[in-house]
Amino acid sequence: MYGVASLSPSYSLPFLKIMDFKKITIIGIGLIGSSFALALKKQGFNGKITGVGRNEENLIKAKDMGIVDDYSTSHAEGVRDADLIVLASPVGQFEEIVKHIRDKIKKGAILTDVGSVKAGVLKKITPLIPESVSFVGGHPIAGKECSGIHAATPDLFNGAKCIITPEENTNKDALEKVIDIWEKTGAVTAIMSPEEHDLVFAAVSHLPHVVAYALVNSILDVDEHILRHGGRGLKDMTRIALSPTELWRDICAYNRDDILTTLRKFSSSITHIIHLFEQADWDGLEKEFTRAKKARQGIEPD
Repeated sequence: MYGVASLSPSYSLPFLKIMDFKKITIIGIGLIGSSFALALKKQGFNGKITGVGRNEENLIKAKDMGIVDDYSTSHAEGVRDADLIVLASPVGQFEEIVKHIRDKIKKGAILTDVGSVKAGVLKKITPLIPESVSFVGGHPIAGKECSGIHAATPDLFNGAKCIITPEENTNKDALEKVIDIWEKTGAVTAIMSPEEHDLVFAAVSHLPHVVAYALVNSILDVDEHILRHGGRGLKDMTRIALSPTELWRDICAYNRDDILTTLRKFSSSITHIIHLFEQADWDGLEKEFTRAKKARQGIEPD
């Protein structure tokens, strides 16, 4: 098993490693996929970048904006002759996409992704991936309040963490190339096993998203007209409730057990705070607040 690596570059690779790819296909031309393409172009990648998606109008815009060099609405056609294929669609679509492209992926190609859940997805797609194709999981910890190609920027990943999630039998050359290409985008890479990744991000990402959705709904249940009175604090706490619901439905489905573990911890914490309120134990409540404040102060600035 791979242990959790420090969040710093672990490999010293030739700068021209990125040029090993003649064609890169990105399936899912949204904020992350488009920003990935723009970041590579900024770093001097002069191969072809093909965008693949369901919305042809969006793909045409991406080409007009210089994000991709060409596009296809056919997954199978889009991956033809690609050296690197990036799955940047919602994770719930990965299985069907791999079924469509498996017979068209050239031998020696690398398949990677940007999804925020790993182990459950791997169980679905690993049996579908040809033996001649290497899969290396990736998860850039980057985003914006706005989504879509118009929010894309070549600097999105500058200084951002990107978790790489190899398995025991992952091809080492493919692993190095995926690490290298993410570091070329400005990301700082770390290695975790898929299982470690899912437990970590169930706590620090998936749980906060679920709580944000639940918090907004709780306020609506108090009175559906009062949400608009919320100030900056409420907006900061619930910004992630603006995230695509289809995406987060799929993440929750694929990482169900780990998210349930963190939700039960959260439920226990809320139950304890309710008890402190019921007992009018304000000193105890302050201790809870202080514990959280100290921990929050330990998080490095964004």
